[in-house]
Amino acid sequence: MINFTKHILITAIFFLFGSLSSAIAADETIEMLNKQGKESMVYSKKVVRIKSGDTVNWIATTKGHNVEFIKGGVPEGVEKFKSKFNKDAQYKFTIPGIYAYWCTPHKSMGMIGFVIVDDNKTNLDEIKKTRFSGKSKKIASELINTF
Repeated sequence: MINFTKHILITAIFFLFGSLSSAIAADETIEMLNKQGKESMVYSKKVVRIKSGDTVNWIATTKGHNVEFIKGGVPEGVEKFKSKFNKDAQYKFTIPGIYAYWCTPHKSMGMIGFVIVDDNKTNLDEIKKTRFSGKSKKIASELINTF
């Protein structure tokens, strides 16, 4: 009887932790858009917060867009990432920190976004030094102030 009770208890604990870990994992979906509200050339979400191991899916809802990590705008050890135009893209984030990205042809129009992994902001100073172009400078500054 004790072994049976112990087995049930262990099974319940594994089930509980398994349920919690799947509830914690929260992949994000971001649309690449020509227009959202009064904004043009925009990602549907400008800042997303995720955990290590989560994936962000960028959906090519409208044509002409891509996703590119900005040089100097990612944590140390992260390799270059640039998606193809007009194609959905995904990236699994395994290194904590802030990731800055933009749509290559629309970066000067302000089509930028940020992913914050594990609420880790150790590379915030590098993000602040990142060279944004055109309208992205103002948008980046406003967003960074919310981190």
